[in-house]
Amino acid sequence: MSFQIKLFQNPSEDSNVLEISNATTSAKIDLNKGASIQSLTLDSVPIIKELSSLISENTFASSILFPFANRIKGGKYIFNTRTYQTEINQVEENNALHGFVYDKEFQLVKQQTTNSNASVILEYNETEFTKGFPFTYKIQVEYTLTKHSLELKVRVENTSENEFPFTLGWHPYFYSADLNKSILKFKSSKQVVFDETMIPIGTCKITNSQNFELKNKKLDDCFYLDANLVEFVTPAYCFQLTSSEKENFLQIYTPKVKNTIAIEPTTGISNSFNTEIGLKKLLPKETYRVTWKLNLRNFFI
Repeated sequence: MSFQIKLFQNPSEDSNVLEISNATTSAKIDLNKGASIQSLTLDSVPIIKELSSLISENTFASSILFPFANRIKGGKYIFNTRTYQTEINQVEENNALHGFVYDKEFQLVKQQTTNSNASVILEYNETEFTKGFPFTYKIQVEYTLTKHSLELKVRVENTSENEFPFTLGWHPYFYSADLNKSILKFKSSKQVVFDETMIPIGTCKITNSQNFELKNKKLDDCFYLDANLVEFVTPAYCFQLTSSEKENFLQIYTPKVKNTIAIEPTTGISNSFNTEIGLKKLLPKETYRVTWKLNLRNFFI
């Protein structure tokens, strides 16, 4: 069966969902929630369970994080000698969190289907200045779905007259039949140390990150990656997550949702706008691109 793309709109619920599917594989993308993946099944295996019941402003479930991933301390930063103050959307920590596009409405600009894959290009064009970020930009998100994989390409274009700083992240919530019997595999020799408001205050050396057990762990941790490969091994499936970026960071977070974990690839750590760790800068008319790809593997524990 070839892939199909359908759009389901429900104005009364502010719902605008794209569904990509064939006989065994499907993905739901909410255009009104920052083009975020709300569910994902690969080869009849649920990878991301339905997330529409969660409040995106609280969980940022599967959101694209731009122009900053994670936090800006006090919402304040200095760039090119100017001081900026953003809105505080995490009041209990007094921080700005996860950027400005997670709740924006994206437009479908292109779609394509074949017998073996389907792809959609979704776009948001910011033409107004945001408090603390007086820059405009265009962000495109391209999802390509096959029987065993999901590829996410993000393209950011600076449409303003001035250079701006940014980091970029993805916040997918993955499902495991039993998180206590699941492990993460990645190469890292350095972990970020946070203060009580989740702002980095340093790093510590780590060992044995290659087999990171998740049993009985509550996590909100960040690692410098020594390789651009992360594996998630569960009782039902295993996938590999890769990045096209040379400098990569991994945020791991366990929400209150049972048997669910956020495995978040990012281009910078929390508070990068102040520490410049992983911070990127984009000149007017320049474009930045990154690709994250998830491949289902035939391996079980």
